[in-house]
Amino acid sequence: MRIAYIYDAVYPFVKGGVERRIYEVGKRLAKKHEVHWFSLDWNGELEEMQLRKVGRWNHLYSGNRRSIGEAIYFAKKLLLKFEGNYDIIDCQEFPYLPCFSAKVHSVLRRTPLIVTWHEVWNEYWHEYLGKLGRVGQKVEILASRLSSYNISVSRLTQKGLLELGVYSTVIPNGIDFNEIRAVPPSKEKYDIIFAGRLIKEKNVELLIRAVKLLKAEMPDVRVLIIGDGPQRERLEKLVREFGLTENVYFRGFLDEHEKLISYVKSSKVFVLPSIREGFGITALEANASGIPVVTVISPLNAVKDLVIPGYNGFLAFSTPNSLANSILEGLLYYKKLKKNCINNAKGYDWDNIARLTENFYERVINGG
Repeated sequence: MRIAYIYDAVYPFVKGGVERRIYEVGKRLAKKHEVHWFSLDWNGELEEMQLRKVGRWNHLYSGNRRSIGEAIYFAKKLLLKFEGNYDIIDCQEFPYLPCFSAKVHSVLRRTPLIVTWHEVWNEYWHEYLGKLGRVGQKVEILASRLSSYNISVSRLTQKGLLELGVYSTVIPNGIDFNEIRAVPPSKEKYDIIFAGRLIKEKNVELLIRAVKLLKAEMPDVRVLIIGDGPQRERLEKLVREFGLTENVYFRGFLDEHEKLISYVKSSKVFVLPSIREGFGITALEANASGIPVVTVISPLNAVKDLVIPGYNGFLAFSTPNSLANSILEGLLYYKKLKKNCINNAKGYDWDNIARLTENFYERVINGG
């Protein structure tokens, strides 16, 4: 097969769940198939597949939100510079506008278009874009009509598409299970760890407010926050205001994934309090590392569907007190839950996800 992936960000130059999925699945499929990735130029090349750079844009974000200008730019460049004939075009749904360019090339080349959906926002558009929310919601609906071949990375996303009247096949994200198991823990020890982009939706402020409560019972509690983003300065200021500078440590993004895993393995509880999460690869990586996951019950948080309370993690409401209590449970039972966490993560190895994806592509090509 000749496969064309379409997404503006490229792993490992940009670290996010969507680009990570393409990278992990694509490099495995490239062992048997010809794989191309149409994206922007991030000053790097990929050995595993052919990177097709259609343009250059410096920032994916404008303030706390994805840049609309960047989405328009990438869609335009993709329309003009997409080249070659393929058996499959797999376009990631976000940031939506490039999907319409992909549809044009799909029709012109008579190539099946697959849209891989990581999230469905529906009413959340109004919170995200304010007055422009109606436009965003309409664009999402139109994008859902572009193809009859849709992949959802979670049951939550599949449910969201069904509410739009669209059927999709669930093929989840994955992890490098064996590689994670082989990484030794860091010598730096922490009680709580978070890893992710520091944006409003990740809700790290809630974690800091919960830690403020935890400190009353655990004066020496140690928290590691790995990641960067537009919220970092504000979060660091909050830590100072709460007198938590000896408890909460910021590391920024790590260049080596093994380093991240080593920190996770040296911690007791992984906390991901996102109000919006399309899947949550880091939560599975935490389970594979042998530690439980604490997340919040939020309508757009798919991580909650990966957690079986009391088995591989705990759920909390989006309040500091509830989150603090769930973290305490994790700290109390993390040793007992280690085996459960590892068993839960086994089935999500990227090799399995790549096989499911390859089978789906073949069914689409054969008209199934």
